[in-house]
This record gives sequence, C-alpha cells and structure tokens, in this order.
Amino acid sequence: MEKKEHTIHEHEAGERIDKVLSTLNNEWSRTQVQQWVKEGNVLVNGEKVKPNYKCILNDKMIIHIEEDEELKVIPEKMNLDIYFEDQDCIVVNKPRGMVVHPAPGHPRGTLINGVLEHCHSLSNINDGLRPGVVHRIDKDTSGLLMIAKTDFAHEKLVKQLIEKTVIRKYKAVVHGVIPHDYGTIDAPIGRDPKDRQRMAVIDDGKHAVTHFAVLKRFKEFTFVECQLETGRTHQIRVHMKYIGYPLAGDPKYGPRKTLSIEGQVLHAGILGFHHPRTGEYLQFEAPLPNEFRQIIKMLENNY
Repeated sequence: MEKKEHTIHEHEAGERIDKVLSTLNNEWSRTQVQQWVKEGNVLVNGEKVKPNYKCILNDKMIIHIEEDEELKVIPEKMNLDIYFEDQDCIVVNKPRGMVVHPAPGHPRGTLINGVLEHCHSLSNINDGLRPGVVHRIDKDTSGLLMIAKTDFAHEKLVKQLIEKTVIRKYKAVVHGVIPHDYGTIDAPIGRDPKDRQRMAVIDDGKHAVTHFAVLKRFKEFTFVECQLETGRTHQIRVHMKYIGYPLAGDPKYGPRKTLSIEGQVLHAGILGFHHPRTGEYLQFEAPLPNEFRQIIKMLENNY
C-alpha cells in the first residue's frame, strides 16, 4: 500500500475532493479517485468522506493506493486513431481523457496499452512502463504523439526534441481577450515552491519558450495557437496563466468560473519531425475534436 499526503491550498478550497485529487497526478482518473474515496482509501483530517466532499483550506488528506504486485504494460485492444506507421515509429491521435502510459494508480486503459497490442513491440530505452514514449501530453489534452518502435528510432527522435527541430503546435481556448496578435513567452518553469503538485514560472526553473498567435477573439475568451520551442511539464498551461490568460477548463491553473468542461481546452493539432531513418520531413495535422469544436461554436454564438 502506497501512501500519499496532500494539504488543500487556497486555489483548491471549495472544490470537490474527487476533482482536486484527479489533478494531483496526471495518471489518476476521476473515476479511479472516486472509487478510492468510496472504499475509504482517502481520509480528510483522519475521517472518511464522500466523493462530493467540498475541500476546505488546510484540509489534511491521506491517500492510500493499492500497489499492483507486478505493475507492467498489458496489451489491450483499442480503436487507435493512427496517422502514420512504419517499422520505426507510429503517430497516434490521443483522445481527451486518456493517460499516455501506465503508472501506479492507473495501470490499464492507457494509450501505450493499446499501441503495444497493435504493434506488439516498442522501444526499450525507457523503464518498463513507458515503452516507446518519446514525449507526452496531459490526460485531458488531445492530439498527436510520436511513439518509437525501435531503440534506434527512439534515440533519433529524442535528439530532435533536444535540438528543437520537432514542430509541435497546439490550439487552445484561454480566459480573457488577448489584445496583440502574436507573442512569445520566455520564462523558466519549475516546481511551484508553494505547491509541489503544480509547476510555475520561477527564477531557477528550466528554460522554457512558448510562441502564440491569436486565431479568434470572443467576448471573454480567446482562441489561440501555441507552438512549443521547449517541452516542459504543463508548459502551455503554466505560461498562459503567467501572462494572465489561463486555459479554459484547466482545474490546476485556471479560475473556478470557467467553461462547462472537464479539463483544459487544449489540442496538440500539428506534429512535424524528420523520419529517424530516412531523414524525410513528415508533418501531420489532427482536426479539433468534436467537444472542442462545440466550445468554439458556443463562444461564437453566445459571446
């Protein structure tokens, strides 16, 4: 049994406990968290609570997680949205709400479970729970990922990420109306010293650069495209909050009053890289998912 502890911060006060817990770890689904609470594996100030419990500032939470005796990636049959595949790599469009790879607390139903069933073999450079994973996107972010089938491809693709030659463009809806058409956010990112479960712009953080362009303005929101120059954890979410335009629906970095949606409105729509073996430049574009398009339509009609 693994034990995690968390103290409720100001931005979490008033939120449901299942919502708060599901934001602490990208691999914890809200359904899984609700089950832990129902089973009494989550205590608040030493007491059992219900999944709809509203958190209070400074509540002390203890989460007990049943550890699998042997956590490993089990192939699972899924309907994958594949954009490219050959003997070296595969490009997949990950749906919103799906975790990229297994982890304690979320051993099944991840993208890698499905890709492993489809491919049968992936690169072994990472630990056993992340075969083939070259880069990741958050659970509630949809979009394109490149996954390595061989160690050779994995090393070549990681090198491109380090050298910043991979093109990664995201579309997002943010709070507020951005007045300028383009911008660049160059601000270092690291663990938030006030809340270790979040990232923040801090002086001694890692170099991080995000470019953005306004696609459309609404009354209280802006539709933007962001391009990553670096790839820090939660980079777009942290950077847009830093300049005063947090992502709509973001439970970790956004305001409480937001659009009626679970998780940030963010889609990794364009992915471009050089093929690890041939050197040919490949670029793929995944359209906005239906839920995202409905939000844009709602904003056009109501805002």
